[in-house]
Amino acid sequence: MTIEHTNEDISMTEYTKLDSVNKSDIETILVSIFQSSYDGIYVADNDGVGIMVNSAYSRITGVNSQELLGKNMMTVVNEGLVSESVTIKVLEEKTAQTIIQTVRGKELLVTGNPVFDHNGKITFVVTNVRDISDLNYMKTELLHSKRLTEQYIYEIEELKKRELIHMHFDGIIGQSQEIMKVFHLARKVAKVDSTVLILGESGVGKEVIVNYLHQESDRANAPLIKVNCGAIPKHLLESELFGYEKGAFTGADNQGKPGLFEQADGGTIFLDEIGDMPMDLQVKLLRVLQEFEIMRVGGRKSFKIDVRVISATNMNLEEMVDKNDFRRDLYYRLNIVPIKVPPLRERVADIIPLAFYFLNKTNKKNKLNKRFHHEIIHFFEEYRWPGNIRELENLIERLVVTTDNEEIGMHDLPAGMLKGKARKKTETGKLKEIVANVERKLIKEQMERSKTTRQAAKELGISQSALVKKMQKLGF
Repeated sequence: MTIEHTNEDISMTEYTKLDSVNKSDIETILVSIFQSSYDGIYVADNDGVGIMVNSAYSRITGVNSQELLGKNMMTVVNEGLVSESVTIKVLEEKTAQTIIQTVRGKELLVTGNPVFDHNGKITFVVTNVRDISDLNYMKTELLHSKRLTEQYIYEIEELKKRELIHMHFDGIIGQSQEIMKVFHLARKVAKVDSTVLILGESGVGKEVIVNYLHQESDRANAPLIKVNCGAIPKHLLESELFGYEKGAFTGADNQGKPGLFEQADGGTIFLDEIGDMPMDLQVKLLRVLQEFEIMRVGGRKSFKIDVRVISATNMNLEEMVDKNDFRRDLYYRLNIVPIKVPPLRERVADIIPLAFYFLNKTNKKNKLNKRFHHEIIHFFEEYRWPGNIRELENLIERLVVTTDNEEIGMHDLPAGMLKGKARKKTETGKLKEIVANVERKLIKEQMERSKTTRQAAKELGISQSALVKKMQKLGF
């Protein structure tokens, strides 16, 4: 194809030596640019007949140049190779047009631009093609060619308009309704000194709620002392909590030692794994909660303290009370305001934001640039996460630092996770999963017999657009 142009066709700021380059060289340069473009490019004449197509078009669509060149686009549409033609639209409207086009099961963003001669007649139509299948799979409803960063900004603005809260606090991101209820309750309770009992499975982020309660309270500038009651040996726990006087026991410091309750005076003390506290210490803790007085080990008098008590456990304290493994009076004193943190499997909307947060955090820490394949993101939403947020964070750090490729895919997951998913599907046998498997099998068999999605859709008795959507949803 010969390309006619004048000096005015090329901006002198972009090319300042046009006079020194002959026409043949310019044509060679333009053809090289055409072929090296990452986007697919298709060129038709003013009759809608294909005359040029680059290799990127074939890579994106799976359509060979021989299937397009020399053919009118109406013929290509009638053959079912593409769903509709932007070239025909441009020739009819005589302006640039953008459509969503389906080609062999892929949804493409296609933009056609007319090229006019000096008399204002269309001589060529240049079509630019981009694959948007991955964006659709990620459930983005932005069917246009904006860059991903612009999409994220748009989505955030939409969330703000709908008054949805996206909470980000010390490594925890939450946008699900379930976690929003937790934070709304915590915000109310933070302003008072009522005793709080935080309940939830291991790894759900109970300590983060504690941090939030403290920092939103009037005690934010005072100490926050954290105690893991299950990690301190039982014979040392009393002296750690309440301190001891000099000479209280063999090996005691000659000056005595203030306990953690004293250190938290004016602030907050967090008693984690409260269910592991020995029965004899539960009596002493009950007195602290009733009188807000403590007595050091080996001491003879008690003294007042001003401290807010927050406790947490992953145990069922009610059952422990029934079995006499935990004092009933202490349970009621601790459980004035219970806050239950739901497990991650009940907060599906939080999984992907959390996953990307931990990915970015680990990338920054290790100066890496790893990214997720869309299949693994879908897997994260389906996985049960028995270890909750802690399991998710640890897994992502492991994947980021151990995978060889920049993109983290399904093959990088530990074998046990995939087996666990397979077992879960076999055991549950949910109707939705069974139907999906049947649809996947039928569509796969029909696509092997049919040349196009149009033909396959006709045989299956559904529309072409419905078939394309099902194929994307089912992972084709």
